[in-house]
Amino acid sequence: MSRDTSIGKEKLQPYVDSPEKQRRLYRKTMNIVIASQMFGGAGLAAGITVGALLAQEMFGTDSYAGVPTALFTLGSAAAAWIVGRLSQRSGRRVGLAAGFLAGGVGAIGVVLAAIWSSIPLLFISLLIYGAGSATNLQARYAGTDLALPTQRAKSISMAMVFTTFGAVAGPNLVNVTGDVATSLGAPALSGPFMLAAAAYLLAGFVLLIFLKPDPLLVAQAIASAKRAKDNIGRTASLNPSSATQSDRDKRGIIVGASVMVLTQIVMIAIMTMTPVHMKHHGHGLGAVGMVIGIHVAAMYLPSLLTGVLVDKYGRKRMSYASGVTLLLAGLFAAFAPGDSMTLLILALALLGLGWNFGLISGTAAIVDATTPENRAKTQGTVDVLIALAGASGGALSGMVVAHYSYSVLSLGGAVLALLLIPVVLWSRKTV
Repeated sequence: MSRDTSIGKEKLQPYVDSPEKQRRLYRKTMNIVIASQMFGGAGLAAGITVGALLAQEMFGTDSYAGVPTALFTLGSAAAAWIVGRLSQRSGRRVGLAAGFLAGGVGAIGVVLAAIWSSIPLLFISLLIYGAGSATNLQARYAGTDLALPTQRAKSISMAMVFTTFGAVAGPNLVNVTGDVATSLGAPALSGPFMLAAAAYLLAGFVLLIFLKPDPLLVAQAIASAKRAKDNIGRTASLNPSSATQSDRDKRGIIVGASVMVLTQIVMIAIMTMTPVHMKHHGHGLGAVGMVIGIHVAAMYLPSLLTGVLVDKYGRKRMSYASGVTLLLAGLFAAFAPGDSMTLLILALALLGLGWNFGLISGTAAIVDATTPENRAKTQGTVDVLIALAGASGGALSGMVVAHYSYSVLSLGGAVLALLLIPVVLWSRKTV
């Protein structure tokens, strides 16, 4: 069992002994995770909606418009590593709460940077703000700790779908939060980050106060008791299938991570520059907020259906679906006239849906290939790769658009999405 300093073994034992208590704790965990995700989604939306516009305003050029996305996704990479290891050692409650609270502090820093026109403070704050993004993503794992294998994708999807409420509300409150910001003497574009600060702090406190007993610590205790009962420790070295299973698990992790990394690069790159592209074609903040809101809805709202499909038809088939959907998104974004709201909405909706397919199928593959003893640490490491992929996509997107065009960026994303197909084909031959 993991090092447990907050809950004694005697308090975990009733859950180890009782499947009914495990089921009740699973349901309680899902409710708490859902509540935190609703707040976390609102915090997440600020950076992706106005981050690029804030940078454009402060720098005075499009070339660095992708910097905010790159910074907060880079910050999320570091946070994913820290949150993963903190969760492995002390449980989901401590790890996730710490991540959300840090994200709230970062959002406050972005607001102050906008008020003071401080580029260094903006950079530092965006890095810290990224902790909220990483935690919002890692929270999807908390529901799987006590889920049955046939429930895992559905559990992931339930956590994600409720992110929609906050994530869709955030972009559509751009004008409202902007008015609040200006009434307080702050730049309008800092308004969404004020909302993000409150949302991330609330999410952190919900987890810190209510996520007891910790689902990961209970899962570790259950796994430890099962090993002791089956004498796995003495027989593993004599079991010829254990090495084969280990190889399969490693390959499963590689495939799941690859699917999520590729979908993240494509989604972040195109999404980041869409607000700038729209602004160049005369669209206002309200229109930008609507397009990004629909995009975010497509990222999260289909999750319940996606989870059912992943559990029913398998991780690999839904990874194929992700690649095809992202391909279509890139093509629509590339060839849509800049003044066509309808085609831009369609492109960004497909972009969000393709990401959703890839994230849930890839996440389920990672959970399948890990155990409670190494799950949080492995998940944190994989999310580091996802965040770095997003940082790369965000940083390069502005440069590609500045030197070429939004169409070239979108076509590049479409081509990259096709790599999902050979990745999954490889997995079918080797796993």
